[in-house]
Amino acid sequence: MEKLLRNSFMFLSRNKTMTKLAKKYGLRFGAARFVAGNTIDVAKEVIKQLNEKGLDVTLDYLGEFIVDEKEAAEAANHCIKAIEIIGNEKLHSQISVKLTSMGLDISKDVVLSNMRRILDKAKMHGVFITIDMEDYSRCEKTLQIFKQLKSEYDNVGTVLQAYLYRTVKDVEDLGNYQASLRLVKGAYKESPNVAYPDKIDVDQNFKKIIKIHLLNGHYTAIATHDDQIIEYTKQIVNTYKIPKTQFEFQMLYGIRPEKQLDIVKDGFKMRVYVPYGTDWYGYFMRRMAERPANVAFVIKGIIKR
Repeated sequence: MEKLLRNSFMFLSRNKTMTKLAKKYGLRFGAARFVAGNTIDVAKEVIKQLNEKGLDVTLDYLGEFIVDEKEAAEAANHCIKAIEIIGNEKLHSQISVKLTSMGLDISKDVVLSNMRRILDKAKMHGVFITIDMEDYSRCEKTLQIFKQLKSEYDNVGTVLQAYLYRTVKDVEDLGNYQASLRLVKGAYKESPNVAYPDKIDVDQNFKKIIKIHLLNGHYTAIATHDDQIIEYTKQIVNTYKIPKTQFEFQMLYGIRPEKQLDIVKDGFKMRVYVPYGTDWYGYFMRRMAERPANVAFVIKGIIKR
């Protein structure tokens, strides 16, 4: 049943008609639990509240299915405005960017132009930018663009997904670039030709890439809600005397907030991934697919209305 639910939500996440309807009717049916709001002004207040609790933030302006240069430029403008607010108000927040929202599906020139605008502004304000990883079909293009931008900027990192067969090789390759990486399990529906279909194999690969990147001496963000992976990371850093300044834990806004605070109390850096914007539908469906138990929160939200 859980697998059926997961596949159903992943199918819905790619539905462009539902995406348009979601933009029109706003954050409803429980999505507000996982999305900070429609605007940067609302998201800014969420960042402040999290910072007051000792939590750092990665802010993400949501956007998918962008195939128009004007829309891509507008998405970049939203990121630039967020960077200015973060810098001016001295918020403890980074920015996460999906290359499809910057024009990846239009042309390389468009996405590079928008990313350079963002990175130039981020450099001015001391804000770090992480390039999100999307589905497998865009993985290689994303990494090639990251490598090009990393040769020009110091304030940029990217994401690798543990469920892909290629990821161990990618971690080793990016070690040559001294890349700051966010390591995740992966949230897209992929073919067994390119990704491990079974959770046990994904978990084992996740542990492997965490250890490789930490021992390479490069900054590692371990993005997980899995206690087993969290405890494994603590064991690795204790065994190899890895300084706390070389890694952090990350979790999603709205998921396990108590655990997030516990990690801070234990003396580790904890960063919360905070999405905002009107294009929330695809992100929301993937959160449902990752953990079908989240459906219970949504049902409660509907009943209370």
